[in-house]
Amino acid sequence: MQSNTTTKTVSSTKLKVLVLAALFAALTFVGTFYIKMPAGKGYIHPGDGFVLLSGIFLGPLWGGLAAGFGSMLSDLVGGYIIYVPATFVIKALVAAIAAGLTSLIEKLMKSKKNVVPVIVSGVAGEAFMIIGYFIFEAFENALAASGGFNSKTLAAGIAASATGIPANIVQGVAGVAIAAVLYPILRPILNRFNQNL
Repeated sequence: MQSNTTTKTVSSTKLKVLVLAALFAALTFVGTFYIKMPAGKGYIHPGDGFVLLSGIFLGPLWGGLAAGFGSMLSDLVGGYIIYVPATFVIKALVAAIAAGLTSLIEKLMKSKKNVVPVIVSGVAGEAFMIIGYFIFEAFENALAASGGFNSKTLAAGIAASATGIPANIVQGVAGVAIAAVLYPILRPILNRFNQNL
């Protein structure tokens, strides 16, 4: 009888995680794909709020997978094919950073009701996003240059990549703000979901 209950609990927990991961991947995709403004070679979108919340609510593994998949799918469907692998890795790591730092700060503060950990971890995650895309675009620009990859094309790639930093900062700030606003709203809903399933 005990093992049946344990098996049911493990199954229920796995189902909850899968449902939430799919939900956050979908929210990330919608926030990224349908609400966007063109900026340079890419676009600015509010999807990063859901990238951060994916990590915060689902942890580094499942949150990272949900964030990476939802963001990557937006690039794939939107025709930004060159960005697909980089987006998956960068956004998954942004979610993982948010998950780890939020958990650490909540333990230090001994509270899960405060939005400060979300803001601090969001800033750290989005800083990683800005650096990640800067590096990716610098190499992508250098590799795409007509002279082939060398120190001159890399320097030009770095200069071209730097022009995308302001747009990524705006996107990062918007992502942190969205996560900070939605966290206290979603937290009790997700707590009820976890209890009722």
